[in-house]
Amino acid sequence: MTAGPLVVLVGPMGSGKSTVGALLAERLGVPFLDTDHEVQRRTGRTVADIITTDGEPSFRELEHEAVARAAAEHTGVLALGGGAVLHPGTRALLAALPTVFLDVRVDEAMKRLGDGAGRPLLADGPQRSWEHLMADRRALYLGLARAVVPTDDRTPHEIERAVTEELELEKA
Repeated sequence: MTAGPLVVLVGPMGSGKSTVGALLAERLGVPFLDTDHEVQRRTGRTVADIITTDGEPSFRELEHEAVARAAAEHTGVLALGGGAVLHPGTRALLAALPTVFLDVRVDEAMKRLGDGAGRPLLADGPQRSWEHLMADRRALYLGLARAVVPTDDRTPHEIERAVTEELELEKA
């Protein structure tokens, strides 16, 4: 097995990357890593605090560092924050990795995200902000994806099975 993640999940807030990633890792018997959690662990600060206090560009640099470490060292399932694809260096790393875009419609994402509390990028109104972010990112997600898995009206287990089938993954 080569170094680097077995699968990388990308997509917008509310697509289920963290939930599905943990289930997928469990099914495959490999470790799970969420880059948002990794940034929080390394800095001792929440993503919201970093973005609010230091700005989104500072967070994107920390996030890129976490992705670069994971791309080199992590051999399980990797879930990226929704905006990780905005960093050119991150996109370059993802180009060589088995990346899956978890796609979700705005109405389904809003059900999952609620009022967007704790998510500073949704502070100006969750639905309008989410739609704007998705418009900016959709082409990036699609350009990096080896597979696209719709998540609407599916349980996390159904999404996990769809990712497994799309990439023809088997238990390690």
